[in-house]
Amino acid sequence: MVKALHAAGLEVILDVVYNHTAEGNHLRPTLCFRGVDNRVYYNLADADLRYYMDFTGTGNTLNVGHSQTLKLIADSLRMWVEEYHVDGFRFDLAITLARDPVVGYDKGASFFDVMYQDPVLSRVKLIGEPWDIGDYGYQVGNFPANWSEWNGKYRDVARKFWKGTEGQLPEFAERVCGSGDLYRLSGRAPRASVNFVTAHDGFTLRDLVSYNAKHNEANGEDNKDGASDNESWNCGAEGETDDNGIRGLRARQQRNFLATLMLSQGVPMLLHGDEIGRTQRGNNNAYCQDDDISWVNWTLDPEQQALLEFTRQVIGLRKQTPVLRRSTFATGASVEGLDLPDQAWFQADGQSVSDATWADPNARSLGLRLVGPDGCVLVLFNAYWEDVEFVLPPPSARGAGTWKCLLNTHAKPDPDGAEIAAGAPYALTARSLAVLGAR
Repeated sequence: MVKALHAAGLEVILDVVYNHTAEGNHLRPTLCFRGVDNRVYYNLADADLRYYMDFTGTGNTLNVGHSQTLKLIADSLRMWVEEYHVDGFRFDLAITLARDPVVGYDKGASFFDVMYQDPVLSRVKLIGEPWDIGDYGYQVGNFPANWSEWNGKYRDVARKFWKGTEGQLPEFAERVCGSGDLYRLSGRAPRASVNFVTAHDGFTLRDLVSYNAKHNEANGEDNKDGASDNESWNCGAEGETDDNGIRGLRARQQRNFLATLMLSQGVPMLLHGDEIGRTQRGNNNAYCQDDDISWVNWTLDPEQQALLEFTRQVIGLRKQTPVLRRSTFATGASVEGLDLPDQAWFQADGQSVSDATWADPNARSLGLRLVGPDGCVLVLFNAYWEDVEFVLPPPSARGAGTWKCLLNTHAKPDPDGAEIAAGAPYALTARSLAVLGAR
């Protein structure tokens, strides 16, 4: 399988769980490490060594601070690289692997040292899920320089922005541009930010725009399991509806999220099935379900076909436009030969975003012009519930030039559509996004 994926030009990143095992807490059966050397392989509670430390929610935590446990993990990872030729790893609840029994999370933990110094493991891609459920367990932006991270802050602000929450403009802009505030000072590049809106934990994208609350009743825990804070919005009705207005808005919101993800600097991560509108019927903790709640139905209705087509379109736009996937952070410096800054933010009147607009909690629209040696694009965001008319900034230092619509989440652009002059108005529908390219 790995060989076939490599032949297709794809890399294989393995999702690994080294923070706990299947043995669970003191009430669960002995299966492996507990019967070999309980104190070596597990973090035990100092007050009573019968009990286990639990930073993962599964009842036990591996003692990665012990050299033998660390050796076991490193040997396992090395086997995956050398024998199976995987290209990297995504570490589940990676904070747990770097916890010191006394000081808690340690950026200089032995686990990180091994991954940095090992001649095999230091050459592969390393992605951390930068949180666990222990004290100080949320460490987005605080991993070593050779790591990329699931950017939970990107997920949260993207959801809030398109939901219409007040005061999101400054952070939304930072996240779209690669989260330099989190990664630049440590010497990392935009690829350190793995951007996502949904993941295997939580709502699917379709459910994110269809439910205000989780619906986990089928899990048998009185709907108490799963996250309760989802920053979701049902667009006017809870769950499935025949209201065409609500269905249309939900479809547009899904396109807004997909487009934002693919147009942001960093590494986009798309949850499987989001491209076809997969639903779990509001269940945001469906790991325990082996039925149509968690299955993927590959028979697509017209709405799902349209979403798949849009997803392909926006992925194609990202691949064809180098300025949307920079290897370094923009600085605002002038691009040689074009005399325009490599990145600039605009408000609806075509002027640079003022301090007052950045600070305005009611501001919900803005434009981003990206300039590089290979071209110039303008991305317009409108999270208002009303249409906004943008005055288009110029694509050239001379103040002239024209734009052409490449993508619009409200309507499919006309490939033969008219060019739009700099300084002309461009009407952007409520809760929608557009991408214009310089001509």
